[in-house]
Amino acid sequence: MSENKIPYKIYLEENEMPTAWYNLRADMKNKPAPLLNPGTGQPLTAEELAPIFCEELVAQELDDTTHYIEIPEDIRNFYKMYRPSPLVRAYCLEEKLQTPAKIYYKFEGNNTSGSHKLNSAIAQAYYAKKQGLKGVTTETGAGQWGTALSMACSYFGLDCKVYMVKVSYEQKPFRREVMRTYGASVVPSPSETTEVGKKILAEHPGTTGSLGCAISEAVEVATKNPGYRYVLGSVLNQVLLHQSVIGLETKAALDKYDIHPDIIIGCAGGGSNLGGLIAPFMGEKLRGEADYRIIAVEPASCPSFTRGTFAYDFCDTGMICPLAKMYTLGSSFIPSANHAGGLRFHGMSTTLSQLYHDGYMEAVSVEQTSVFEAAEQFARIEGILPAPESSHAIRAAIDEAIRCRETGEEKTIVFGLTGTGYFDLVAYQKYNDGEMSDVIPTDEDIAASIAKLPQIG
Repeated sequence: MSENKIPYKIYLEENEMPTAWYNLRADMKNKPAPLLNPGTGQPLTAEELAPIFCEELVAQELDDTTHYIEIPEDIRNFYKMYRPSPLVRAYCLEEKLQTPAKIYYKFEGNNTSGSHKLNSAIAQAYYAKKQGLKGVTTETGAGQWGTALSMACSYFGLDCKVYMVKVSYEQKPFRREVMRTYGASVVPSPSETTEVGKKILAEHPGTTGSLGCAISEAVEVATKNPGYRYVLGSVLNQVLLHQSVIGLETKAALDKYDIHPDIIIGCAGGGSNLGGLIAPFMGEKLRGEADYRIIAVEPASCPSFTRGTFAYDFCDTGMICPLAKMYTLGSSFIPSANHAGGLRFHGMSTTLSQLYHDGYMEAVSVEQTSVFEAAEQFARIEGILPAPESSHAIRAAIDEAIRCRETGEEKTIVFGLTGTGYFDLVAYQKYNDGEMSDVIPTDEDIAASIAKLPQIG
């Protein structure tokens, strides 16, 4: 039996938890464009990536052909603390909306980090420990990734240095304190502790920061300190690989009851949860075995899919990282200080960008106030206070369910509930007090940033 014909079910334990990650790129006819060396403009080699990332993660990042990669036993044992995560039918929401649609959500908030980020954090920490490193550096937006990585590093006894986007550092002090409780050091970004941070502050005095800024600082610190490597919670191929456990479990649960989803929805910032949720379904679509309508939902304040350009760009504001071909608003674009910090990234996963460019999925952007309206509606009806990021998917799922009510179509909708919003109460307070607004970049704002894209032949 050829590898690409091996059914995913043989990689499931009895409790339906995966024993291998699924590499979506192996089924893509048009592979994601390679990362480029910004100095030479040539594809990066494993040797060039080794000073930045862990060796095993470099191999995963560059692997476009292996369909399934075994999950090491130590990682699987850690997963057992909170996996498999629940796939829940939203009966109450269906009833309230009076829709013929069936709505399911995959809930990834049932762990201390409160989000799906732990799926990749524990994997990356494991490979760092296996390589004998002292520690890792990273950035975090809303704080979910930083929280997850601090937990993972604590578990393996690694030092963890986190650069947290300044607006989130100030808005979410309790998320910051969870990281510190697990032993991480947390610095608001941009900061005066790095050369690139000083440069960004000089060019943008008083800036609230962005994920692109924080990435630059974390990479600088990792490359200047022996025994450290940089790890990232989204965007990269390796992260989408680890997050495929979400989609594999979702598919196993649906298949068990012979349920075929018509629409699959995920929020999209850098692409980690969306890529993980859709992985096995997109694989079927690529192989011509099934069809699904797949929707990426992004904030109107940072609309890389819906208003960005498909081009090579820096992944960071400081322009020290590799170049990636992706849908981007330009690395100099700094989004407004909206409350969905995990979605405030100027670009998108190269894998998802290629799939979107080839027409395998669609994208919508939604305003912040509309997102929080859906978040409160979901909380009151389904009993879970969702994260602002997750609430983008909830908004689109509700809109699709209402459309089914209007047309009478009995669609099955699945969306990713990536995490809880209990550390986002400042945002909910702003919404409840009527102090939340929608900031949408103008065409001129985006054009000015796009004009600074690196010129690649």
